[in-house]
Amino acid sequence: MYVTHFGLKEKPFNVTPDPRFLFATKETEEALACLTYGVMDRRGFIELTGEVGTGKTTILNIFLDWLRDSKIPAAFVFNPRLDLLEFLDYVLTDFGLQCESLTKGQKLSRLNQWLLQRYKANETAVLIIDEAQCLSMELLEEIRLLTNLETQTEKLLQIVLCGQPELEEKLRDPRLRQLRQRITLRCRTRALTAEETHNYVSSRLAKAGREGNSLFSPEAIAAIHKHSLGVPRLINMLCDHALIAAYVEGSLSVSSSCVDGIAAEFDLCADEAPGGADNQGQEGIASNGDLKT
Repeated sequence: MYVTHFGLKEKPFNVTPDPRFLFATKETEEALACLTYGVMDRRGFIELTGEVGTGKTTILNIFLDWLRDSKIPAAFVFNPRLDLLEFLDYVLTDFGLQCESLTKGQKLSRLNQWLLQRYKANETAVLIIDEAQCLSMELLEEIRLLTNLETQTEKLLQIVLCGQPELEEKLRDPRLRQLRQRITLRCRTRALTAEETHNYVSSRLAKAGREGNSLFSPEAIAAIHKHSLGVPRLINMLCDHALIAAYVEGSLSVSSSCVDGIAAEFDLCADEAPGGADNQGQEGIASNGDLKT
């Protein structure tokens, strides 16, 4: 609706995670390096956590693109509310495998045979589970047992657990201590700083075809950061609705009062920081293993 009015080629602030609009920071690149390194080095379990809206899905989409380009098969489970047999059926189907048997043992045997064939060809496979904080304790334990599909020296299946901070809390449960000990690499996303918020908005506008000065005044950018707390998903929502409002008013730029009005409509409170965000509000990575931050 407002694209032509503002001299854009497309909408710059869609809330759907689009890898083309990745705002690359040193921390984001380290997260992607952590995921790719974990797969190439057959590290087994990798954990990616972060608050809602801080870019986890965008990172996963870029990672999936890399896997496809590298011809590494991946099973992507985006709805983890499954029982064990449903979960195994989903994984086998996503890997393109068929198993007519209804038993757990036969399904695991089919998966193991395929993984061994890939290993003999010096290849691997990746299982990615999004919203992993929703996995039941029982299914998490069964997923741990999937890492028993291994040779004497290497894991046959690489598993990425992606979820909100509640995943970390769940993994601290003593019943899951064996799984927690097997996670060799950990990544975390965080919110953006005020400076990064400014650069994030400018970057998305440029990628959408905007030339010249920003559509948002410095005061508007400050208001966006204040109300979004640097969470990219909320930044996108505020910017998109602010552009709509400015278009309706016939304005060629967005003011701070416009942003404040949008924030009030969506009941965004700038005094409540998202869980896991520190005073810096910076999107970052915390990892262990062989990568340092």
